[in-house]
Amino acid sequence: MSGYLKRDWETFPTEQLKRVDQPTTKINAEQIKRPSERQAGFCKAAAGDYGERLQKEFRRFVPKHPLSGAIAWMRDNMRPFRDGNMAGSRAPLLDNTEAITRHIKETAYFLRSDAVGVCELPAYAVYSHQFSFKDMDAGEKPMELDHTHAIAILIDQDDRTNQAFSGSDWISNSMSMMSYATSGFVAITLAEYIRRLGYSAKAHYAPYYDLMVPPILLMAGLGEMSRMGDTVLHPFMGPRFKAAVVTTDLPMTPDKPIDFGLQDFCSQCKKCARECPSKAISDGDKIMHNGYEKWPLDVQKCTTMRVGNQHGSGCGTCVKVCPWSKPYTPFHRAVNWTMRNIKFARRFGIWGDDLLGFGKPDNKNKWWFDLEDKNGDGNLTIPKSNNTKVK
Repeated sequence: MSGYLKRDWETFPTEQLKRVDQPTTKINAEQIKRPSERQAGFCKAAAGDYGERLQKEFRRFVPKHPLSGAIAWMRDNMRPFRDGNMAGSRAPLLDNTEAITRHIKETAYFLRSDAVGVCELPAYAVYSHQFSFKDMDAGEKPMELDHTHAIAILIDQDDRTNQAFSGSDWISNSMSMMSYATSGFVAITLAEYIRRLGYSAKAHYAPYYDLMVPPILLMAGLGEMSRMGDTVLHPFMGPRFKAAVVTTDLPMTPDKPIDFGLQDFCSQCKKCARECPSKAISDGDKIMHNGYEKWPLDVQKCTTMRVGNQHGSGCGTCVKVCPWSKPYTPFHRAVNWTMRNIKFARRFGIWGDDLLGFGKPDNKNKWWFDLEDKNGDGNLTIPKSNNTKVK
């Protein structure tokens, strides 16, 4: 967005980022075939594509920990409010799309977003068919979405907890669910507000997406594609966030994609591939897949670890060990600036990340209880098996 004015209480200095006309990874829009939501890893697990054991585990891998189950319960109960009726007439807004865009962003921050971006909605980002693992008998339904713009909302998974967890212990799913539910609340509220202004709007949040999120985050200037397969990495939170999207026909001024050197960094680092417990992340080169340039990811291996983890709840090891997933302290801000702006310094940053022991759990910050509802009957026990690691 041109003419950006930094907000006094905005967390991250996004005005310092290099803006570019196109994302730093190739997107050949004419070659992209819109996938069905049914092709997503979690949907395949729920439908039994990865075997009976994983299908069974899918039903319990979130609620087996009481906190992640409680957050997911709240997340699911918000679903009916994703869409709704517009006001009968349009509000008398300024005839200035930049002013409208700034207002919408300010509203999203007011609702407690950690980062916000706007783009034109790419047609190729919308799923071809909708699939619900909560109602699998309904099958796949054709998906159409005629909105013109997308507002992307990021919620930090909590840095303090990220420092304390091992990457695949009992709090992992709760970190995801908290960000999913919070981003869903922001998106639902923002969509309802836009509808009250007289414009069409719909909220999309996990697991209730009508679209693929990564292309939207790229075009909205919220990150670059990372080695973690289909994961977009934010310049200040790294992969430590979850995203929701509001699609709308409200006229706005799009942001531009960003370039903070991640393609060069990820080509050298490979720490996520090294530490991935399922070996789902490749340490090789990029490929072209369905019109997108990306590092390959073994979705089945990744899903099997996240859903089938018997020693914790879910998995976020790649989030834990990523050198970009750091506290926003003066020291880390200085390192972050160096990594973004000085190419030859990146290899020393990668080396220093290991040397200083980053990516290991800081047990003094652990605050949660390790508990498991093993049989789904509400009878909680202390898990006999635990992926918690001692620093």
